[in-house]
Amino acid sequence: MHPSALFSDIVRLVSHCLSFFCMGQGALRSLSAPVGTFVPWWLVWGLGLGSNLQAASSVARTPSHDSELRYWLENMITHHHFSVSETASATGLSHQQIEKAMQEWSIQPSPTRSSPSHLLVLPYPGGRHPRIGFLDGAIDPQRETKVSAFAPWKGGGYAVLDIPEAIWSNLGLTYLAHTHIPTVWDEQSIALETTEWTRHPDHSLSMERLLPNGISFGTHVAGAHGGLIMDMWLRNGSEAALDDLRVQNCVMFRELAGFEVQTNDNKLLLPPYIACRDVEGRRWAITAWTPHQRCWANAPCPCMHSDPQFPDCAPGETQRLKGWFSFYQGVDIVGELQRLQELGWDR
Repeated sequence: MHPSALFSDIVRLVSHCLSFFCMGQGALRSLSAPVGTFVPWWLVWGLGLGSNLQAASSVARTPSHDSELRYWLENMITHHHFSVSETASATGLSHQQIEKAMQEWSIQPSPTRSSPSHLLVLPYPGGRHPRIGFLDGAIDPQRETKVSAFAPWKGGGYAVLDIPEAIWSNLGLTYLAHTHIPTVWDEQSIALETTEWTRHPDHSLSMERLLPNGISFGTHVAGAHGGLIMDMWLRNGSEAALDDLRVQNCVMFRELAGFEVQTNDNKLLLPPYIACRDVEGRRWAITAWTPHQRCWANAPCPCMHSDPQFPDCAPGETQRLKGWFSFYQGVDIVGELQRLQELGWDR
């Protein structure tokens, strides 16, 4: 049977049986660590680290020249509606420097939204934590893996996509886009250099990272069919074969109006798709990745995952994943998922 026909049969079965999928406790898994590795909240605040959890990062990134400064101020203030304090946290500049530049370039917050045919995506600037809760599980989030996808309706805000949030392999936790569980590099006291998204003339974005052992990976994000098509790759430049290459790709809802409720009751799972509805039940955020591993969500964040897995990768080989993200306004979410499948975004 053709995969599209099989998917259609599954959709019809699900649509006759269920309106929404409720998530069992077994799906509510996050990056899991051995007992004792989580820092209790009272110790975090008692050591004075709580401010690092509220801010996005203790490592500010100061733009290197005026054109970059103007871009990031417009990104932060005009589009993300950052306060001057949040902008200072992200850039390392003083309030006075930021206010002077805002006045010089006439930078002010303004309504930012996608059009129905083109989803606006921008690099996430840091300076504001993308989660509401479970902050001790994501200290100092790195902005080079995160993009903001802006809703197409008025006052909708944006979702933050962390692509990738984490990469596991037979080596262990090979990459993590924040501080939580020690990676193989943390265990060797090797610090990774910061990187940035490359902004292309066609408004697509790409990032690439080379790890100390020769493994490299990257992501390309481009608008298509009113959503985002995401291509992720991993190249094995090491001398040993890689397997168990599980990836965590996260969609966070703190700044997406109506989606920030800390619950999993608003999630619909139809792998590889996972969708989240707003409080009124008429607006949805949808994501999917292939080859697919699992769908799950974390209510405290709140966030949702469609997590893929790279095929095994021999030395010198490159493996690839395909991803999708979009918004939907309407009540026929199952029909919308079927329509997306027919687009062939995963080919």
